[in-house]
Amino acid sequence: MKNKTLAAWLALIGGPLGLHRLYLHGSGDLLGWLLPVPTALGLYGLERVWRNGLDDLWSWLLIPLLGFTIAGCALTAIVYGLTSPEKWNARYNPSALPDAASGNSNWATIGAIVLALLLGSTVLMSSMVWSVQHYFEYQIEEARKISQ
Repeated sequence: MKNKTLAAWLALIGGPLGLHRLYLHGSGDLLGWLLPVPTALGLYGLERVWRNGLDDLWSWLLIPLLGFTIAGCALTAIVYGLTSPEKWNARYNPSALPDAASGNSNWATIGAIVLALLLGSTVLMSSMVWSVQHYFEYQIEEARKISQ
């Protein structure tokens, strides 16, 4: 029996590592195994910022991968949490009754949804701001080089 609350929390906390996918779809899920790749690339971008400073071209290309992965996993947690018990059990617990307890929502599910909304929107907006700011700074610097 796949529990909706546990899946929502796994998507929120361990989503960038693919834990929610592995929980729901098993160890044969390719996306669950590939999800840590953009997470690792984003973390590498953060490490480049610490080492090379904010002007590093690769860091402003890599860091949004981490942000968009976290935001996508937060959105997945919201979708899991808001799925009706009937749809949840039909998809992830097909042998169970439509109103089985594993598909029901409780306060822990609502907490995961609220935290996912807060974290996901913050990380998404931060990633977009980071990307756009550094893109325009790069464009201005290139234009300055051309004009000289």
